[in-house]
Amino acid sequence: MTAKPNGLQPRTLAAQALGWEESETHAVVTPIHVATTFIRDPDNQYRNGFVYGRPDNQTVRQCEAVLAALEEGPEALVLGSGMSAATAVVMALPAGAHIVAPTVMYWALRNWLMNDAVAYGYTTSFVDTTDLAAVKAAVVPGKTKLVWLETPSNPLWTVSDIAAISEIAHAAGAVCAVDSTVATPVFTRPLALGADIVMHAATKYLNGHSDVVAGALVTREVNEFWAKVRRVRSMHGQILGPFEAFLLMRGMRTLHVRVEAQAKAALALAEKLKGHAMVADVLYPGLASHPQHALAARQMQGGFGGMMSIRVKAGEQAAVSTAARVELWKRATSLGGVESLIEHRASIEGAGSPCPTDLLRLSVGLEAVDDLYADIDRALRAANA
Repeated sequence: MTAKPNGLQPRTLAAQALGWEESETHAVVTPIHVATTFIRDPDNQYRNGFVYGRPDNQTVRQCEAVLAALEEGPEALVLGSGMSAATAVVMALPAGAHIVAPTVMYWALRNWLMNDAVAYGYTTSFVDTTDLAAVKAAVVPGKTKLVWLETPSNPLWTVSDIAAISEIAHAAGAVCAVDSTVATPVFTRPLALGADIVMHAATKYLNGHSDVVAGALVTREVNEFWAKVRRVRSMHGQILGPFEAFLLMRGMRTLHVRVEAQAKAALALAEKLKGHAMVADVLYPGLASHPQHALAARQMQGGFGGMMSIRVKAGEQAAVSTAARVELWKRATSLGGVESLIEHRASIEGAGSPCPTDLLRLSVGLEAVDDLYADIDRALRAANA
């Protein structure tokens, strides 16, 4: 394979998948490598670098190289899901490690940290990571080994200061990892802000077509901890399949045009909805009224993402009814695809959710803004009639 020279902008690197061409046919789309085993050299060595399909795959390597370039890190790993990626980081920690994580975060990981991680000896303190004093108070030097951030956070879309919290984590001897699924490499590069690892639920924006379940990790340094994360992926059989890696790489080639358009549409919708008679609040970091708007503007370069939430003024039943009445918006879990999705999060997350019951989460796709607004406006009015 051949690669374009360094110095190109991320948008170019993504669009051309680093400029690879297949060596035999010179195809501009790289092939899917499905082999699970490889020929040894006559002296029983593997000088070509491939041994078996569980720890390694050429299509996976190519996908990882594109992602590492986008996040400006030396190495990346792609895994079978966002949960696989997140739990691989935790499982690489030493036994008995203490973790600091956000109160508001992806509910499945929050649930795993609360109920499953304890079986491995890990303890987690959940704090408001928008409050630097609270983060600093929760970190225990020598015991805290991981500070996990999610910014913007799902589904309240609060913004945490990656640079400041990375410093707090490092001062205590901890790793700082950032779930940057919603920000994407287009708007935020956590490694450049001091984070040690950036994680993506690659199912979402990186793929962008709602047809791949995948997770991704990128490191700031290839060090001992990263080697442990890599080993967890190998020994737990968490590598992404070659076909899924191919589809993920296909999605990343259009990443910039998709998320830039989605962020522009989300901001326009947020501006329209904030004055709606049936909407009590719009949660979107691109609005000047957002509590962390100034931080978001500094940390998210070029856009604020395609996710927002609205709080329906009449309460839970009106919110549920609104979601039931939309026609263009799709009532479905997930986010980041080209189609717009709506979901009543509290009923999905269940007991213990920090999500308000009057909240609807919106993932803005690539449809016309006027069509999306007209559909949800009609649903809101009908639900409150």
